[in-house]
Amino acid sequence: MGLNLEEIKTKKKLTFIGLGLGQILSLLCTCNVFTSSELARKGYNVPTTQSFLTYTLLAIVYGGIVLYRRPTIKGKWYHYFFLALADVEGNFLVVKANQYTSITSVMLLDCWAIPCVLVLTWVFLKTRYRLMKISGVVICILGVIMVVFSDVHAGSRAGGSNPVKGDILVVAGATLYAVSNTTEEFLVKNANTVELMTFMGFFGAIISAIQICIFERGELRAIDWSAEGAILFLRFAVSMFLFYSLLPVLLKTSGSAMFTLSLLTSDMWAVLIRIFAYHEKVDWLYYLAFATTAIGLIIYSVKEKDEEDQKDEQRKLLDEEGRVSLIATSTGEP
Repeated sequence: MGLNLEEIKTKKKLTFIGLGLGQILSLLCTCNVFTSSELARKGYNVPTTQSFLTYTLLAIVYGGIVLYRRPTIKGKWYHYFFLALADVEGNFLVVKANQYTSITSVMLLDCWAIPCVLVLTWVFLKTRYRLMKISGVVICILGVIMVVFSDVHAGSRAGGSNPVKGDILVVAGATLYAVSNTTEEFLVKNANTVELMTFMGFFGAIISAIQICIFERGELRAIDWSAEGAILFLRFAVSMFLFYSLLPVLLKTSGSAMFTLSLLTSDMWAVLIRIFAYHEKVDWLYYLAFATTAIGLIIYSVKEKDEEDQKDEQRKLLDEEGRVSLIATSTGEP
């Protein structure tokens, strides 16, 4: 019984770690959005170049570890290539969408990644989602919808130059995010984090470099570089490096669905930054939205661990019954 209690405590601890780590990743994501916004305001409209620096840093740091250790490569190179391709293009499409549609539409349509992740993990990773998990997802989405209504209520919605084109780009980018998250969950559970980060950085840097040559050569030539701009690029690269380094830990312990849900609170973190860093006033509905999304995350994660506890108990009971039957057979007892 003591062992069971210890196992339950360990699982509960993993639940809180997953929730906390998810919010750290969400906060890092929010900081990256603000950094990208600052770069855009200063005329640095080169999103793929920003990603290139991050992927290069991943390849150098984790690639150096791989070269030092010289381990056996467990994953297939083409899995890492398609993972990097989905990640690079997902980032590119969502950033590009901001030029055509409103930030409210981007926030709402970005939630498309959630059902995509649920379907992909159910089909390919054989993850089963019961009623309480689905309820947690629905509550999280409800929190984001509250943010959207708050923007509309506050009059912050802007139509954009081409809303239909922008919305299509967001949906496509969110789908690629779902593919990337699911693939990364599969690889981190079947290979290892260092290998994953090395090849994701390597292929991501190559794909980004090719894309820069095709789409961003003119923008790079037109940029009036400054020390402040260079610092912003470096800040973005370092924060994204931390984001990608911590992400496999959450994927391994809680899965890609938990990660995708955790990112829903990035909009709420953005509100807090606007309040305390930029001294802006926000609608009261934001606070209710943050609380709603947090409740949804807790329901999802706690229920997920409870189901695992039940499965463990069922396995133990079956093992005990098997041992009892074996002993009875060997001793000739009925």
